[in-house]
Amino acid sequence: MDAIEILRQLKDKGVRFTPQRQAILEFLLETASHPTADEIYHHVKAKFPGVSLGTIYNTLNMLKEHGHLLELSYGDMSSRFDGNPENHYHIVCSKCGRVSDYHRTLIDLDQEVMEQSGFLIMGHRMEFYGICPKCREDEQLN
Repeated sequence: MDAIEILRQLKDKGVRFTPQRQAILEFLLETASHPTADEIYHHVKAKFPGVSLGTIYNTLNMLKEHGHLLELSYGDMSSRFDGNPENHYHIVCSKCGRVSDYHRTLIDLDQEVMEQSGFLIMGHRMEFYGICPKCREDEQLN
């Protein structure tokens, strides 16, 4: 889904969209880097110097509540945000924290888990952890 379609859907739900909010949404849709709120703030601040970190967090929370982004939390690391809300897998570098998408057919465990546990499963998240190519290269140089 593109930014115009998301903006239209949100407007139909009564959500007010400022140019700053639109810049946040467009950045999330254009990047594959899974940025932190701070990284989003610095990117948007370059276009809109008066934008506050509060605006960034409020917009991220609103987009998450409406199902237009994923928040990826990693313990004590800052949350990262993914503009692709469709369920997909991620690979996380244990050294630098980089998060990358891994595209493959999803494993359909939801029904099996529901039947065996009695839980109503609403979705699942699976991630892979390792060392990214850049960190591996840096290790070999040292």
